[in-house]
Amino acid sequence: MNAVNKSVILMKVSVPVMNRFGMSSTVGAHFGRVPAYAIVDTDSGELSFLDNTSEHLGGVGLPPELMAKAGVDVMLCAGLGVKAVNMFASLGIQVFVGAEGTVQETLDAFSAGKLTRADHQNACQEHGH
Repeated sequence: MNAVNKSVILMKVSVPVMNRFGMSSTVGAHFGRVPAYAIVDTDSGELSFLDNTSEHLGGVGLPPELMAKAGVDVMLCAGLGVKAVNMFASLGIQVFVGAEGTVQETLDAFSAGKLTRADHQNACQEHGH
């Protein structure tokens, strides 16, 4: 497994995924409706997966709450709505958009400064969430 660039501050980073193929897992296009979230501990390099048990999939709670309970510091996703941007901010979780490809490709893009911090200007407006 390729580790995250150690120049990145040590943290837990999450990426919404469509499957569980390790660092080759495919990034999901809609962060709240993916089946799982990959969580990478940049200190240990450990990769784990968290099932999406949110109300988006018939469960309880919202994805930002799941991330907070898992101790996630940063969410890297393709995009998300304004409501989610606000909720992540209120929970102290940084969010970056523009993730694509695999978990490893997304982590590499993040380490290289190629992802954009999520805000109201780049949030998905079409879903009204």
